Amino acid sequence: MKHQRPPTRTGSRRRLEALRSGRFVGGVVVALLFMGSSLLTPLYELYRSIYRLDALGLTSIYAVYVLGNLAALLFFGRLSDQIGRRPTILGGLALAAFSSVLFLIAGSSGSLFAGRVVSGCAVGIGSGAATAWIAESTPTERRPLAASTMTAFNFAGLTLGPIVAGALVQYAPWPLRLPFAVYLVLIAIVALLVLAARETLARKGTEPLSLRPRLGVPAGARLAFAAPAAAGFVAMATVGYYAALGPTMIHQTINVTNRALSGAIVAELFAIAAIVIILTRRLEPRRALLAGLTVAPFGLAALAAVQAWPSLPLMLAGTMLCGIASALSYRGGLGVVNALAPPDRRAELASAYLICCFLGNALPIVGVGALSERLGPVAADRIFALGLSILAAAALGAALLFRGIDRGRA
Repeated sequence: MKHQRPPTRTGSRRRLEALRSGRFVGGVVVALLFMGSSLLTPLYELYRSIYRLDALGLTSIYAVYVLGNLAALLFFGRLSDQIGRRPTILGGLALAAFSSVLFLIAGSSGSLFAGRVVSGCAVGIGSGAATAWIAESTPTERRPLAASTMTAFNFAGLTLGPIVAGALVQYAPWPLRLPFAVYLVLIAIVALLVLAARETLARKGTEPLSLRPRLGVPAGARLAFAAPAAAGFVAMATVGYYAALGPTMIHQTINVTNRALSGAIVAELFAIAAIVIILTRRLEPRRALLAGLTVAPFGLAALAAVQAWPSLPLMLAGTMLCGIASALSYRGGLGVVNALAPPDRRAELASAYLICCFLGNALPIVGVGALSERLGPVAADRIFALGLSILAAAALGAALLFRGIDRGRA
């Protein structure tokens, strides 16, 4: 009788080690936090009717999220470098849970504003530490792809928010409560994964904790920085428009009343962006930047055309183009900035780039809300599309004009 070898546990151990790696857990954290940031997307119309919000009030609830982002970036951006990745991420998850509780018990628009600010702070603190965790857990030869991995998880989380919340709002009871109760359960599960994962950075107990902001653009790099900064602004403005006003436009323009369907249409933008990032992860950053800026005006033009010729296929086509443009512009811009920065100022320049992205995610959206009150939503949307198209064209010209400015000369 042939002797049978006992089953090996090597495969199981490897799978367990992979689940405990910072690369996997960090990606899950990024996806979960950004899922929370888009969970409100199918709910804005309900909030508008319940709390009698005008267009400016509705867009302001979306935009105050950026205040939390900026606070986290300016004051807590280096926190995980000082106390470790895992404690910082757990703090971010705790803030995400607190913001969910504020939405869960909201009885006025004030709670919505507070919840959005806390949610923005949670994303800024937790995703920054998780991104570092992903990079440190990735083999050295594959680290140039770590930014693409993080960005793909980012957009994957943004995709899940409208899909999950839209389905629960449309088909489940307690539409204003159940999405956040489900999200709290997911936070608890991910927190357990974080506790089981390996820390990649030893705590520096001898160094005093510093929350002093550090960011800036080196004088010699400012012209070359303009193009990726503008590209990030345009990309995040497009994302912000869909997240804040997408369901409202879908409902009012093409008469889609099913919130699960409208959430899925908004999610298309994020899903397309995630797929594009994965498929183009080996594309050189500058080429990605140029491609994104080239596609952006076409997507924005389709978005404006929907207002004149309401059509679901045209809306889907425009959303696809906007998703492609946003993904390539954002990833390409981040890659160009990383290559442009001197090694000792890379974090500062990256922070400056992210601030441009955050401002793009908020200011144009508030502007659309204010213009909607004075000129109507159709005119506001067209001005938005035209303004971003002009900025994308200017950024494309700057990228071509200042291509000779490299990191050495900067």
